[in-house]
Amino acid sequence: MMKQLLPGFWQWSWFSEEKQLDFNGLFLVVGEHKILIDPPPMADEDQAFIRRNGPVDYLIVTNRDHARESWSCQGNFGCQLFVPDADASQMDLKPTKTFKDQELLPGGIWVVHLKDQKSPGESALFIQQGKGVLIVGDALIGKPAGAVTMLPVEKYADTTKAKEGLRRLLKYNFDSILVGDGTSILTGAKQAVEKALA
Repeated sequence: MMKQLLPGFWQWSWFSEEKQLDFNGLFLVVGEHKILIDPPPMADEDQAFIRRNGPVDYLIVTNRDHARESWSCQGNFGCQLFVPDADASQMDLKPTKTFKDQELLPGGIWVVHLKDQKSPGESALFIQQGKGVLIVGDALIGKPAGAVTMLPVEKYADTTKAKEGLRRLLKYNFDSILVGDGTSILTGAKQAVEKALA
C-alpha cells in the first residue's frame, strides 16, 4: 500500500523473503513533475494510485541492481527512464538519458555520485525541500529501523574506500533519508548517517 512519507513523497514496498527486508519504491510529485524511483513490484492499488495522480514523467534508477520493475513501469506509464551513466552498460534497459555526478535532474533533484560502492554508478539523489531529503539506493540500508548501515562487507572491493566514498553525503544538509531497502528515516537522518560512518 502507498504511504505518504513527506509532502509530495509516497512509498510502496515489496517484502524480500531472501533479504528479509522491504524493497521500497518512491513516487514523487515535485512541482509539475511526477517521478518514480527504483520501483519494486507494484500492487494493483499502487498502480491505480499513481495513475490517479499521474501521468508519470520520469523514472530514475539509482544503480544497476535497482532496475527492478523499471522495464514494466516504463511500458505501463510511458515515462522517460534515467539511469547512472557508469552503470548503463550493465543494465538490460534502454534509458532515455544517463546522468552523471552533480547533474540537476527534473524536479530539482541533484545527483550525488558515490565512489567505490557495490556498483560503479551508485548515486544518491538530493532534494532541497523542507529540511533536505536524501534518497539512496544501495548506498545505505535502513536496518534496523531508525538506523542506517552499509551493505555486507563482501559486497565491496574495499570497505574502507566505500565508507570514505559515503562520507560525501555528509556535505549535504538533510533531515530525511529515504532508502531503497529497509526503513526510511524521516527526521534526524543526518545524525544516523554520521553514526553509521563514524
